Amino acid sequence: MLRVFIENEAGSDLKHHHDEVTLAFLRTEQVGAAYPFPYGFVPGTRAPDGDCVDCFVITGRPLRTGDLVDCEPFGLMEQTEAGFIDHNVLAVPVGERPPDVEALRPVLARFAREVFAGLPGREVTVGRFLPVEAVRAYLASCGG
Repeated sequence: MLRVFIENEAGSDLKHHHDEVTLAFLRTEQVGAAYPFPYGFVPGTRAPDGDCVDCFVITGRPLRTGDLVDCEPFGLMEQTEAGFIDHNVLAVPVGERPPDVEALRPVLARFAREVFAGLPGREVTVGRFLPVEAVRAYLASCGG
């Protein structure tokens, strides 16, 4: 199980930034695409890019910025941003069934291509979509 701090709400093109230790709000920026699902991070982890591990919470529930949600991971979306590894864990709230990863692939890949389009130094590349075993290995390497 993972506890995920929701930074960005589904359907919003606002990217909120929070202090990843205190969870205090820092600032907001407008991005080039609306988040298809609630998006946040796993507090207490450290990804290769120096930030906490990023996570899409795949749900139809209206999760809000600042919510802490207990989730079960089911996949990993390989991604680089500005040349740094910046993978995204795919998870569902505890008790919900994970969707088919193949159905998510086009939605998440399109979002990743569009979210920072035109912003210098924010180029995103999407790689493979991997099963839950890859999530466990990635989280273990990130202190989670």
